[in-house]
Amino acid sequence: MQIDVTNLNYKAINSALRKADGSCIISGCCGQRFIAAGMSDKSITINGVPGNALGAYLNGASITVNSNVQDAVGDTMNEGQIFIHGNIGDAAGYAMRGGKIYVKGNAGYRAGIHMKAYKDKIPVMVIGGTAGSFLGEYQAGGIIIVLGLCSEGRRIVGNFPCTGMHGGKMFLRGECKDIIFPSQVTAKAATETDVQEIKKYISEYCDFFGYDENEILNSHFTVVTPDSKNPYRQMYVAN
Repeated sequence: MQIDVTNLNYKAINSALRKADGSCIISGCCGQRFIAAGMSDKSITINGVPGNALGAYLNGASITVNSNVQDAVGDTMNEGQIFIHGNIGDAAGYAMRGGKIYVKGNAGYRAGIHMKAYKDKIPVMVIGGTAGSFLGEYQAGGIIIVLGLCSEGRRIVGNFPCTGMHGGKMFLRGECKDIIFPSQVTAKAATETDVQEIKKYISEYCDFFGYDENEILNSHFTVVTPDSKNPYRQMYVAN
């Protein structure tokens, strides 16, 4: 079903999506917020630029965007998948506890903050380009992967990555010698076993966006994990 949203607000857009049968193609999108919020059983393709909180509280729907997206993609999403053919703004995947966000381009600040695993759900975010500062801030679970493709000489991640990280894992393609990590985490060269853990996500990403899976998997990766069950203990006790 084709839905032209040129003059529609998010309430009208989501109402039309819920009433539609089968796959939906949205055209004329220009900054409307909250598209597909909480949806569980739709396959949605968006032409145009969605506004903030695309797929917030997503519960199983599949969203493909053929452009850039603004802030807070997948905010608190529980399940489903979001594929972005462009770049994403700040705070993508905030508090997500399940599902996947795959981004062909770059991410802004604070991607993956408060990301957490929930029961058997493992949220995954793959960023094809670079990520801004505070990547994985307070990460409590899940997997964040940054590939640094077409980074144009920029660092793969900005300042203060993994600040407050106390769960989950982060994989950064490259040796990352120019990145300063907080003392509460351990950053080391990924082993073959580590890379096997993310192989299926890299394979899916490459299939969708047309990259060479072997070229990426054969690269050096840095894996970052928290090294303390209570990373802030030293801030609140004397000894």
